[in-house]
Parts: sequence; structure tokens; C-alpha cells
Amino acid sequence: MTVAVDAVEAFRKQYGAEPAGLWAAPGRVNLIGEHTDYNEGFVLPFALPQRTVAAVSPAPAGEWTVCSTFTDEAVSFGRTEPGEVTGWAAYVAGIVWALADAGHEVPGARIALASEVPLGSGLSSSAALESAVLTALIDMGGLDVPLDRRPAIAQRAENVYVGAPTGILDQSASIRCEEGKALFLDCRSYEVEQIPFDLAAEGLAILVINSNAPHQHVDGEYGARRKSCEEAAAILGVRALRDVTVDELDEALSRLDDDVMRRRVRHIVTEDQRVLDTVALLRAGRVREIGAVLTAGHASMRDDFEITVAQVDVAVEAAIAAGALGARMTGGGFGGCVLALIEAGSAATTTQAVEKAYAERGFTAPTCWTVTAGPGATAITR
Repeated sequence: MTVAVDAVEAFRKQYGAEPAGLWAAPGRVNLIGEHTDYNEGFVLPFALPQRTVAAVSPAPAGEWTVCSTFTDEAVSFGRTEPGEVTGWAAYVAGIVWALADAGHEVPGARIALASEVPLGSGLSSSAALESAVLTALIDMGGLDVPLDRRPAIAQRAENVYVGAPTGILDQSASIRCEEGKALFLDCRSYEVEQIPFDLAAEGLAILVINSNAPHQHVDGEYGARRKSCEEAAAILGVRALRDVTVDELDEALSRLDDDVMRRRVRHIVTEDQRVLDTVALLRAGRVREIGAVLTAGHASMRDDFEITVAQVDVAVEAAIAAGALGARMTGGGFGGCVLALIEAGSAATTTQAVEKAYAERGFTAPTCWTVTAGPGATAITR
């Protein structure tokens, strides 16, 4: 694993020693279920083969230093509160803070990070970083943190310390996914089911298309969507929009005066149903039929939730025109990546079609690659 070698080399350069161990956590692709997580609904992500690796060694109690291959800067800090460490190192300081806030004695550490998860692409590079560091500190400190509790700690680091109002999808995928499976997660109960997701056996593949229109969660748009959903739930008298079913949707929408809020609610309620429909199709072995569900999800994100941009819309349209069974944006929106369900062996022709469509519009060229479902966070051997 080249990225592991990079992490070790960064550790040696910064600290003049060998790390005690290596821990890796993946980015993720969300197959279906966008913005449903913070509405206590359902999601269906799978882990990417691309990972972030943390090379770590013990340090004196109450002392943490982190460096990264992405910057020459090394950041040292002691026990901090939200807002005291900023920038990229806030994700590491946030994990230390969240573990301590949960009552754990967090071991001091020297950390070096390297990653092959594309930054700002909607593939959750931040959750991969958080999950790798969290797993390392838990293992190194012998902390009693069950696997099903770990995503909430990482989410709290991002929500409270970093200030990004994300749901629990990304951290759950990075920590709890299994190889060859998609993670069916109930974001209210945190119950999971590992859904077989072996596309090669069906003669299919997932093509990820990085639109190269980067997104950023720590801004007003993501937060505005969340606020609108929470306000709508309060008006409708439910704990979260997950409690509105598709059969109840028309009646619920009639009780909302604001058209924008109606469209936001319609996306969440129908997106939850699309997750359930996709899971049912995968359980039944009707994998090819999920393509239409994916495409319907994109239309909902584009028209009702209004989180797509021109580059991702063009990528979806071009992929489908080139023969993809379905395509949709994946991630929080406002840029990032598209996934396309394609016939195995058609990645090159689909990529060419998207590149041509981008060139015709003067967009920065996309980056495309096929992916398979990988494992979640774990210690790795050198």
C-alpha cells in the first residue's frame, strides 16, 4: 500500500523515528440516501479501496502532534476545546476532544497522515482521517469503545469541534463497512445490515466520476438544508422527517406553506424510500434494476433539494447517454463526485463520453475510476 509507505516516510521525516503502528480508514461512496442521515433515516454507503493512513507512536500524556503529507506544517496541541485548533488539524484535535468528552483517557500521540482519498470530492476524506485517528487512539490506549459507538464520537468531533453539521453516514461507512458489502444503516437506531454488493458477479461495475468541482461542507448551504428539514419536522409534529412515509407525503406537503420547504421534505421522504427500494432489489438479486432508482435520486437532489451543480448534472446525463444503467451524484452536494452503474468493461467508453461533454462546455476535465466495496477502519501490518 503506497499510501502506507508515504505515512511511514512522513513520520520518519517529522519525528526521526519509526511509528509504533499503522491504522487505515477508507473514504466512501454513498450508493443511495443523501441528506437522510441527519433526518434519522436510511443510507446505503460502501467503503472505497482508497484510504487514509495514520502512522502513530505514543507521546507523553496530554501531548499530541500531527503532520501530513499534504502540508509542511506540523501542529502540536494539548487538551483543547472546540475552536482552539483550526484548519486541517482540527479534525485530529476534534477526535481527541470527543474521546475525552466521552470519558476516555486519550493517550498522547505523534501522528503522521497520508491519504489517497481525493480531497474535496464528496468521498468523505474528512471521515477517513477522523476514523483512522480514532481507531489508532482507541487501539493504542486500549480504550473500551465498542465498534457501534465509534461513528457517533467521530461525528461529534466534526459537528462540534470542526463545526460541520454533517450526519453520521460518513463516519459509519468509514468505520463499519465490510469488504464486498454495502452498509444498510438506520440512522436512528444505528442498526446495520451488511448487504451483499458484488457487482462483478453480475457483469457490472461502479464508475466514480470526480467532477473536479470541489464542495465544502462548512458553509451555509449544507446547514441551510439541515435547518429547513428540522423546521419542517417541527411544523409536521414529528421527531424527524424519517417519520413521514411516502403514503403520507401529499398530506404532509399540504400542511407546509413554503414551497422551498415542501421540496426539501419531498426529497428526504422519497429518498428514504429509494434506500429501502434499493436494499430490497439487492436482497432479491435484481441488481440491474437499482440503476433507475439511482437516477431518480439524482433528479430529486437536482430539482427538490437543489444541491447539484452543472458539472455533476452533465456527468450524469453523459454517463446515461453512453449506456449507464443509472447515475447520480454522491455526497453532500455542491460539487464532488457522480457514481454510474455500468456494464463491466464499459468504463473507458463512459469516461470518454463524460470527458467529451465536459470539453464541450469548457469544464475542467473530470477524473474517473472504477471502485469496489472495501473494508472499514483497521490496523494494518507493514
